Amino acid sequence: MQISKRFRGFLPVVVDVETGGFNADTDALLELALCIIDMDEDGWLHPGEVRMRHIRPFDGANIEAAALEFNGIRPDHPLRPAVSEEVALRDLMQPVRQCLRDNNCKRAVLVGHNAHFDLGFLNAIIARVGYKRNPFHPFSCFDTATLGGLAYGQTVLARAIDAAGLDWDKSQAHSAAYDTERTAALFCTIVNRWRHLEDLENGGPA
Repeated sequence: MQISKRFRGFLPVVVDVETGGFNADTDALLELALCIIDMDEDGWLHPGEVRMRHIRPFDGANIEAAALEFNGIRPDHPLRPAVSEEVALRDLMQPVRQCLRDNNCKRAVLVGHNAHFDLGFLNAIIARVGYKRNPFHPFSCFDTATLGGLAYGQTVLARAIDAAGLDWDKSQAHSAAYDTERTAALFCTIVNRWRHLEDLENGGPA
């Protein structure tokens, strides 16, 4: 079974951002990470490789002190391997575009925890650099806060992860790479759980 058949031609790609504030138009995007969701031949979902880039703030970007205190990022640290927004997009979008072709998918759909926040910053950076080959749907997304509320009664990422029986390391939280990896695991767990329940209802394997 191809993943394009499961999600109406969409390829789920988990995205997480770490930023200098809440305004996608004015505040710096400091980290961008993504994870393409894989599907095996039996139709079960698995997180793929997590890719992440540290990003240099764009000229004139606003950075709130409270945001840096929350995510622990030091944008001016001399050992921070930050790249420009253009380089980050090029590096991260190319694998998504290739995976779309390999799986006969029409568009990537962003999966995120409170997904419209991440989608807003992704759309802002795409517009800022004039990126012409955006593989992502501009407004559709899958939100694991909503899915976590449905499946487990939990909308906070750490609590939904715990309710799903997955590991959560508080010391690594608010890193784009770690939050992406955990969100991908949560998304796959919820979708696979639904598949398992369908199999039970249809008399399939337990």
